[in-house]
Amino acid sequence: MVHINQKTKDFLKRPRTILLIVLLLLSVCSIAINGISEGLDLAGGSRIQLHLEEAVDQDTMDTVLSVLDKRLNTYGISDVQIRQSGNQDVIVEIAGVSPDEVENIISTPGKFEAKINNETALTGSDITSVSSKTVTGTKWSVPFSISTDAANKFAQVAEGQAGASVDMYLDDELVSSPQLSGELANGVGTTDIEVSGGESTEEEAQEKATQIHTVLESGALPVKLSISGVSTVSAQLGSQFEQGALIAGLLALFAIVGILAFKYKSTKLVLPIVFTSLSELILILGFASVTSWNLDLSAIAGIIATIGTGVDDQIVMTDEVLERQDVSHRRNIVKTRIKDAYFIVYASAATLIAAMLPLAYVGFSRGSTGIGMLTGFAVTTVVGVIVGIFITRPVFADFMETFLIKKPKDEMNVSHSGDDKKPKSDKKKGRKTIAREKAEAEAKEQRKHRRFGR
Repeated sequence: MVHINQKTKDFLKRPRTILLIVLLLLSVCSIAINGISEGLDLAGGSRIQLHLEEAVDQDTMDTVLSVLDKRLNTYGISDVQIRQSGNQDVIVEIAGVSPDEVENIISTPGKFEAKINNETALTGSDITSVSSKTVTGTKWSVPFSISTDAANKFAQVAEGQAGASVDMYLDDELVSSPQLSGELANGVGTTDIEVSGGESTEEEAQEKATQIHTVLESGALPVKLSISGVSTVSAQLGSQFEQGALIAGLLALFAIVGILAFKYKSTKLVLPIVFTSLSELILILGFASVTSWNLDLSAIAGIIATIGTGVDDQIVMTDEVLERQDVSHRRNIVKTRIKDAYFIVYASAATLIAAMLPLAYVGFSRGSTGIGMLTGFAVTTVVGVIVGIFITRPVFADFMETFLIKKPKDEMNVSHSGDDKKPKSDKKKGRKTIAREKAEAEAKEQRKHRRFGR
């Protein structure tokens, strides 16, 4: 049975220690259940460059990015990043998906029209919501709703046209021609419309319904675009990147342990620092798992940099405590030194975050080329610093306060232990007093010998 001393019990009962343990357990569970989303560098995938037919202002570019993002998410692709590159190009990064799967979805302008006898009755801007698609065998249908004004307009065009074809076009291509029912040709507007059709196979019907639903749901692009370049990263190459990053991380860990062991020459000081660093790593990975943040090479570099910064902060805190221990073990004095070390840690963290936030902002706005590739580095660095200053550093300070600082009562126990006691200071004595004490001592010794002689 493992015996836990009172100091360890007190440390484990501290609120900040309990919080760290809970967060570590939640992070491990999230990583085990949800896994970690790997970016293009690790999982492989595609990087697609889209070129707009003309340069646009920022408002139009924001609309393009919003429509593309909505399309790809509606299509079922969640691991995607869409970024602006200049005023005429857009970069789309998709991990784990080939460009052929999404090429039509991305490049389709999404212009929708419904015509009756060549007269426009509906447009894409009239659509207010799109319901789930339905596929039955080779037949498919996509119901949608339109605004009240659009319903009245459709009723006026359709009045008296029962049995006529409602030609529905997507980017000037006919996708469906259902016959107009009598209910829709009576001049009374309805907000519920449906586009339907049939294909050769069930798979083609499913794909067609998904495409129509995606385009209707996301709306039309304000400007035409084309695919100007596609680059593919294979999963095999991503696996090599992952192995290289893992080896680099292990080497960094060994280097940290070696430096700490050489500096402090005490496992009581080295192990807590290593454990704190590993805790930060688990918490960062847990954050990435919960938020589905893509872990790429730049993010891994940010994690390594964050752990290095964290070790530096812990060395500052440890040196502050050890320096004060050489003078006094008093708890209040050492706690003051820890607070002084905290000031250095917080100042360093604030400086680092201030440097990373502009980098993250510029990365998100510029796209995946150039400085945009460092977005993962900036984000993981900021997350790691926040985790350190609010979670792991306070727990490390509690550890030092509990195990490395002696209480006054402990010092008293040490000072009074053993047979050696502090000698009393002798007062100055005269020669007569010293002679008398000496004579009394000799007489006492003689009486003792006579008693034993009997």
